[in-house]
This record gives sequence, C-alpha cells and structure tokens, in this order.
Amino acid sequence: MSTRAEQLEAVLREQLGDRSVSVVVGVADQVTVQLSANDVPEVCRALRDRPQLGFDQLIDVCGVDYAEFPDTSPARFAVVYHLLSTTLNWRLRVRAFLDDEFPLVASVVDVWPVANWFEREAFDLFGIVFDGHPDLRRILTDYGFLGHPLRKDFPLNGEVEMRYDPEQGRVIYEPVSIENRISVPRVRRDDFRYEHPAG
Repeated sequence: MSTRAEQLEAVLREQLGDRSVSVVVGVADQVTVQLSANDVPEVCRALRDRPQLGFDQLIDVCGVDYAEFPDTSPARFAVVYHLLSTTLNWRLRVRAFLDDEFPLVASVVDVWPVANWFEREAFDLFGIVFDGHPDLRRILTDYGFLGHPLRKDFPLNGEVEMRYDPEQGRVIYEPVSIENRISVPRVRRDDFRYEHPAG
C-alpha cells in the first residue's frame, strides 16, 4: 500500500506531466514540485483549479538564498510556495530557482490573493521581484532601507544606523559606527532538518 506522499506524487505526475516539472518526495514525506520560474503562474493555477489537486490555500511564500550552501544548487535564489488542499488534506512545496543577478518571478496574487503580503516580504528581505504584483514595496523595513537583510552577503551590522536628532527634530540615517565583528559560530549539523532535497 502506498503512502499519502506517494499518492500525491502520482497524482501530480499525472496532472502536471505535460509541463517540465520534477516531483520529489523528500525527508519526512515532504512532496516538492520543482519547476522553472516561467512556469510558476500556469502550474499554480493548475494546482488550485484541478479537482484532483485542489490546493485552495497558500500557506506561505518565502525566498531562499543558497549562497554558501554546502550542496550545489542550480541557482543562488529560489522562491518557495507552501500549499494546502483543505478538501484532500495534502500539503505541497513548490520551488522555482531564479536568476542570480536579478531574481524575478511572476506574482501569484491573482491565483491566491493572500500572496500579496508574502511576496512583499520576500521582495523586502531577499530582493526577489514579483512581476505583476499590484503594490510591490517594502513591508518590514523602512522605505529608505538599503539592501535586503536576509541575503547571505548582507552585513550583520547592516548598512546604516538611524537615530533621532533633537536638533533637527527628526530621525536621521548615518553610516554604521560600530566595527563589523562576526560573532556567530558556523555550525553544520548533519541531521534531517538540514538536508537539501534532490532535484
């Protein structure tokens, strides 16, 4: 008898077989669909609309920076969608690798409206641009913030510091005045939480 993950894998292969996607069952039976960034809108619509799949809920959209990752990845950046089918009780991860120089993917706000703020967060923290997003601007950092703080090459101390200047009566930005000191130990754990699924 096949597991739920194997059943979902079979349905995905049957339903998405005409597209260039790979389906991988990874650690803890996590099913991942990996596809090209160009195929994201079409595949996401199929995942939502086809009754055999029924992924009616987008749980999260996040960015990933694979720089300095121990395994070789096809690209530095990826966008990851976590989906739930409330009718069929299936969970799915969809991952698309993006261009290193200008990470760009089409927005899925018209597929799942909840993607609006998730995509803004990934744009703000990773610099991933979601083409067609209705209001793509920063959501967690200040509008004048420089860089994207979850990229691996972002300095731990940031680029600028801000303080209130009583003479000017406003908040001002200045270059970072403290020395950049790396105090985080580099620890690599070899357990299932840190395994990179094949594909």
